[in-house]
Amino acid sequence: MSPEDLQRLRAAVRDVPDFPKPGILFKDITPILSDPAVFRMAIEGFADATRNLGADKIVGIDARGFLFGAPVAYALGIGFVPVRKKGKLPYECESAEYVLEYGSAVVEMHTDALRSGERVVLIDDLLATGGTAAAAIRLVEKMGAVVVEAQFLIELTFLAGRQNLGDTAARVFLTY
Repeated sequence: MSPEDLQRLRAAVRDVPDFPKPGILFKDITPILSDPAVFRMAIEGFADATRNLGADKIVGIDARGFLFGAPVAYALGIGFVPVRKKGKLPYECESAEYVLEYGSAVVEMHTDALRSGERVVLIDDLLATGGTAAAAIRLVEKMGAVVVEAQFLIELTFLAGRQNLGDTAARVFLTY
């Protein structure tokens, strides 16, 4: 992605102060989604980053990872696998727990979503603490598949989420 494209993407991310609670500066991606040219640029950026990795599937994290991951899978002609919050998938699931600021949460993936040895690229909109992404990586590994890269549109570097991804390489387009 060119420096001009990155600047255009950055300009489309809206800062929303005090959401979802006081003291949080939320990075809102909905302006990217509503501008067809900028949305296409983001999808093409993810697709270009994935194209030569030999990926068999894209795994997208609930819910904004679906918005980027599914179109990337479609563009590359490979499968898409959703990782969802506990209780949202209709079939037999494998689960992984992760720690939140106050408590914990669980994400799930269908048990037949991946085959052993498949190469996976994980896509989500934002890397913050890395807890959800790390749980998704554990799910992929439980299935015997391999995460070849985790990709994020935005990284909040001050939260040091990369350290929770283990040895998985991470690619990020915009850092804050």
